[in-house]
Amino acid sequence: MQLLGGDLRLVKLALMLEKEKKQVHIIGLEKAKELENVFNIKIYKDLKQALENVDVIISSIPFSRDGLTINMPLSDNKIKIDDLMDLIKEKTLIAGTVSNDIYEKYRDVKIIDIMKNEKLAILNTIATAEGAIKEIIENTQINIHGSKIMILGFGRVGKTLTKKLEGLSAKVTVVSKEDEELAWAEAFGYRNIKLDKIINEIQEYDIIINTIPHIIIDRQILEKVNKNALLLDLASDDGGIDKNTAKEYKLNLITALGIPGKIAPIATAKILKEVIYEILKERK
Repeated sequence: MQLLGGDLRLVKLALMLEKEKKQVHIIGLEKAKELENVFNIKIYKDLKQALENVDVIISSIPFSRDGLTINMPLSDNKIKIDDLMDLIKEKTLIAGTVSNDIYEKYRDVKIIDIMKNEKLAILNTIATAEGAIKEIIENTQINIHGSKIMILGFGRVGKTLTKKLEGLSAKVTVVSKEDEELAWAEAFGYRNIKLDKIINEIQEYDIIINTIPHIIIDRQILEKVNKNALLLDLASDDGGIDKNTAKEYKLNLITALGIPGKIAPIATAKILKEVIYEILKERK
C-alpha cells in the first residue's frame, strides 16, 4: 500500500498498517522520523519508483491546498498533481477533500474522496470540536462556562461542537442562512438566528466560531465585533472570516485548519484505516 504526503494521520496509519504485517510504501513524509527503520515500511524519494508495485495510493486530507501540488506538510519536497496523475491511470487514488476541478481535469483516474464517507466525516468532527475547545481555552482569558458563543453553520462540525460546548455550560447561539439547519438547531433546543441578522447582536459575543467555507464575516460585520472577542475560523480553504480586515482591526482571530491531524492523529488514523478497508473490500 502506498502512502503519499499527508500529516500525522498518515504517519500513524502507516505504523498501524505495518503492525498488521502490511508492506507500506512511503513518499512525502520525510520529516516523520518515527517511520525510519521500521521493518515493513519502505521510504522512497522517486515518485515513479514508489508507485511501480502498488495499485492503491492513499494521500492527504486535504489532497491539495493550492490545486497544483499535493499537500505534504511533513516534507520539504513538492510533488505536482499532474506528475502523479500521469503515473496512476491504472490505479486508485484515495484522498480527502478533493476539489471538483481535480475530478474534472483527471477524469481518467479513479479518485475516491474519503471525506465523502459519512462515517469518517462525522467521526472526524469529534477531534475538530475538541481541538476548537483547546484553541478557545488557550486564546481567551475567560471560562467557557457562561460565555456567549456564536457558531456559524450547523453542519456536521457545527452540531458536534455545539453539543460539546453546551456540555461545558456555554451560552450557545447557532447562526445559519439555511432554514433546515436552523430547524435542526431549534429541534435540539439551541437558540438560533438567521445569518443576515447577526450584525444586530454580534457585538454581544465573547467567542465567534465559523464553520462555513466562504466569506460571511466581512468588514461591515467585523466593525461590530467586540474587540476582546475571540474569532475562531474552522472552515477550509480561505475560511469565512475576512482575515485582512480582522488584522486591520487588531481582532483576535485564530485560523485552525487540519485539527484532527494535529490533536488526535491516532484516533483519526484508526477511523481512516477502517474506512479504507471498507473501500478496498468494495473494490473486489
